[in-house]
Amino acid sequence: MTEKTSGSTGVGGITAAPNKQTIQDVVIRFAGNSQDGIQSIGGLLARLAGRTEKDVMTYMTIPATISGGPSIFQVRLGTGDVLSAGDEVDILVAFYQHSYKDNIQTLRKGGILLYDSDNVQPDPNDKTYRTVGVPITSRTVEAIGGTAKDKGKNMFVLGLVARTFDLDMPKLEAMLQAGYGRKGEDVIRNILGAFHGGYAYDIGKLMETFEFRPQADRAGKKKVVTDGNQAIAYGAIAAGVRFGAAYPITPWTSVMEILRAELPKYGGMFVQAEDEIAAVAMACGASYAGHTALTGTSGPGLSLKSEAIGWAVMAEIPLVVVDVQRGGPATGLPTNVEQSDLNIARSGSHGDAPRIVIAPGSVEDCFYTTVEAVKLAREYSCPVILLSDQALATRVEAWDMPDLKKHVTDISPTFEPRGPNFKPYENTPDGIPHHAAPGTPMVDGKYPIVTGLEHDEYGHPASRPSNHAMMVAKRRRKLQMLSLKLPPPEMYGPPEGNVLLLGWGSSRGPICEAVDRARANGEEVSAIHLRYLLPLQAGIQEIMQSFNHILVVELNDRGVYGYGQLGGIMRAMYCDPRIRGINKTDGLPFKVREILDQLHQRLPAVNTAGMD
Repeated sequence: MTEKTSGSTGVGGITAAPNKQTIQDVVIRFAGNSQDGIQSIGGLLARLAGRTEKDVMTYMTIPATISGGPSIFQVRLGTGDVLSAGDEVDILVAFYQHSYKDNIQTLRKGGILLYDSDNVQPDPNDKTYRTVGVPITSRTVEAIGGTAKDKGKNMFVLGLVARTFDLDMPKLEAMLQAGYGRKGEDVIRNILGAFHGGYAYDIGKLMETFEFRPQADRAGKKKVVTDGNQAIAYGAIAAGVRFGAAYPITPWTSVMEILRAELPKYGGMFVQAEDEIAAVAMACGASYAGHTALTGTSGPGLSLKSEAIGWAVMAEIPLVVVDVQRGGPATGLPTNVEQSDLNIARSGSHGDAPRIVIAPGSVEDCFYTTVEAVKLAREYSCPVILLSDQALATRVEAWDMPDLKKHVTDISPTFEPRGPNFKPYENTPDGIPHHAAPGTPMVDGKYPIVTGLEHDEYGHPASRPSNHAMMVAKRRRKLQMLSLKLPPPEMYGPPEGNVLLLGWGSSRGPICEAVDRARANGEEVSAIHLRYLLPLQAGIQEIMQSFNHILVVELNDRGVYGYGQLGGIMRAMYCDPRIRGINKTDGLPFKVREILDQLHQRLPAVNTAGMD
């Protein structure tokens, strides 16, 4: 928290009377059990931020077991650009003793421990942070008349936070009514009772209260607040997808659930298949029928879908495959993040099977990347794999409302007759096929077919050596043509310097914040972020030439030779030994300080002059 008012004691002060402070941003971590509705608190705060002209980014952990267990939800609210969920916590709200013990190390020096005094006993000898005890459990029972025991203490805490940060009460109440009103009068009465009980608690007697500094240049901008999976689902709908099929798997499943509910409203449908293989086969069938279809999964499911993806490559069928990555291999870490599916996404099939691979870098980008994935699949008539991950799937951000007039597309199949001698797989200079949906009239009565066998330009099976060589080159040529059209990589910081950080996917925000901190410290650090992972964007090599060191930041293992999956791909492509890795595999998103610590470990003699 920053920008205290005059006369304030600061978060770490203990002598002056409580007062109100003006802040630019705050990091709050709620720690309890998954049954306590912690995610509900964070989600409501995030949605409120989008409705009150604030930036927001969240981070959460949930147990992988069905029975539940310890859980956290961290939310960073601010009136400036929020690039990460925050390295250190300003306020830790601890529901239980284990919540306090497991998370106290995340609280910054001088931060505030707000704890349930009915369940938590903090260390009285630790003076590195403020302790504020509130009888959350008993006050919740009192607020709702004891009818639901302590259920609703998450709403009591929401009221406490609303009072502490002078949040918009009418908007919060309206959100609670909209979210819970359909559950009946008794439920909404208890929820509002707990919420008002928390808001009425005079927290000002125990600690400072805060208000956010207004930011005039954001006034009037419409925001949407979603997690990454929601953004993917609505991006697919906007792009014209009207058929999908999938099998439930964490952390992909919520995309499927949204599409199952929403697609029928637009004349589409989404099928929950009996397994991963059936799902991708159904999607291939729908795309063959003229509807660019979507399927999705996580790492284990992508392994199972690989054979059918290879069929789509051979048949040159447009197909969108969403892979929401998690820790692997095998069952791995179902509720934790990793970026370790890049190799299988790029090369996961037998034979030479070129496909397009792209990755969003933020929740907002999940929407636009999905729209682009559908467009690319149709334009180049091949599978497009969209690599999201668990961090993006569950992260909540506020982002500018998209201009739907620019992005909503009707991609219904057309059935115009095809002229004589129609060749869907004609060996054209760009290599792009031109399928005709089944039922399309053929003037000469000669109908092409679609097969997973190698085929000639009409689609008929053909195993001649020269034909196979021609078709392999044709399928490869599509991606070569695409690579010439891709925009240059996104640059963050000056185009030359000492260290270039290179990343992809959900690590974009922490990488950018690491650049900001490093440059504020006098270090010549910049970054580029890759959205296109196959083919790679042009211009990367030229950018790298302007730096002394290239460090690829990714959430996967350093491997035998000291660099991760994208690092290995880039070293193979550019033959540049300066390319090294900043990697980790603890199942958690990068913190800014972790990137900077590894940067300095890799380059211990970096100085402001750019020499080592």
